[in-house]
Amino acid sequence: MSPAKPASPSDSASDSAVIPPKPGTPHRIARRIAAIAPSATLAVDARAKALKAAGRPVIGFGAGEPDFPTPDYIVEAAVQAARVPANHRYSPAAGLPGLRQAIADKTLRDSGYAIDPANVVVTNGGKQAVYEAFATVIDEGDEVILPAPYWTTYPEAVRLAGGVPVSVFAGSDQGYKVTVAQLEAARTPSTKALLFCSPSNPTGAVYTPDETRDIGEWALRHGIWIFTDEIYEHLVYDHAVFTPLLAVVPALADTTIVLNGVAKTYAMTGWRVGWLVGPTDVVKAATNLQSHLTSNVANVCQVAAQAALSGDLSAVEAMRLAFDRRRRTMVSMLNAIDGVHCPTPEGAFYVYPDVTGVLGKTIRGVTPTTSAGLADLILSEVEVAVVPGEAFGPSGYLRLSYALGDDDLVEGVGRIQSLLSEAR
Repeated sequence: MSPAKPASPSDSASDSAVIPPKPGTPHRIARRIAAIAPSATLAVDARAKALKAAGRPVIGFGAGEPDFPTPDYIVEAAVQAARVPANHRYSPAAGLPGLRQAIADKTLRDSGYAIDPANVVVTNGGKQAVYEAFATVIDEGDEVILPAPYWTTYPEAVRLAGGVPVSVFAGSDQGYKVTVAQLEAARTPSTKALLFCSPSNPTGAVYTPDETRDIGEWALRHGIWIFTDEIYEHLVYDHAVFTPLLAVVPALADTTIVLNGVAKTYAMTGWRVGWLVGPTDVVKAATNLQSHLTSNVANVCQVAAQAALSGDLSAVEAMRLAFDRRRRTMVSMLNAIDGVHCPTPEGAFYVYPDVTGVLGKTIRGVTPTTSAGLADLILSEVEVAVVPGEAFGPSGYLRLSYALGDDDLVEGVGRIQSLLSEAR
């Protein structure tokens, strides 16, 4: 007998849907806000945690969040910072000078090129860096090319800035990596920018140095801005290497904004510290914007982030090795399912299996025709939460995070294996 059906991932849209006003009445919610889609990844994670708290044996693969605690030396730096009265007060909107210098030092160490600390804005997490970057550069009607599958926040941040997201899809047959030819086909006179994310969320794809250089040089030829999200830079596997865009195409420095943060590398998702690095005029404008939005990031969190960036990477390497082990286990188990094709990701901590071979088949009396429907079925029948491909682009895919314990990972994918083995 199947368990009672929990709330499904696709319910998140209806939960936050805005009822349209009657004709002739004013809009209660601004159109630009009412049009924003909720974060599918956070919605799936919240439901999984709520069901688990209610005693259900739910296993959640939804969140892009390391299951490790923040390393002790970072926590201790925060404890000490909390006792310093100066940290109880406002500080510069662009960030503490010590942290901005640490970001500059870390950029030279990890990416191989120098930046001025004055060209850094410390933000309340990576999402604020993404939002401020688009808001600072994008005008009404500007087109931003988004290689798909893309992180669910990118198109919403573009729309909030008044821009138009233009999706360019690369499927599993391309290793989820777009080509310069595809980008050129999408370019129009209205194209202002390209979002580039490697290692990728949601697919784990990593562009090679040559691929990165080719894309950078294409953007340079056409005067296209690049927003390069490098938050998964330390999470690469096998023979893949992280390639900083500005290291291979330094001439892009005047039209590139680098987005990053401590959340993924140092297991600091809840500390909310990100940053953007950009040209002087962009940084000045983004700082002005942030001064009205939030002012400074919490000082204690900034000091913790400075400790993280200034320390060695031994704790990061220990987490990377665990992610690598889980990655290989998950890919092997998913590829053992008839109708599922899971490319091996080379970075981040996600797999992105192609499940088109399962769609249209009947499983326990249900015939899902979309990945959203399949995700609903998996949650209701075996209490495993995954994020459907519709959150990141076209249907036909699922995203599973392997940033959770080994035992839960094996149990959760095993439940999926058992369920999908019934497909007829």
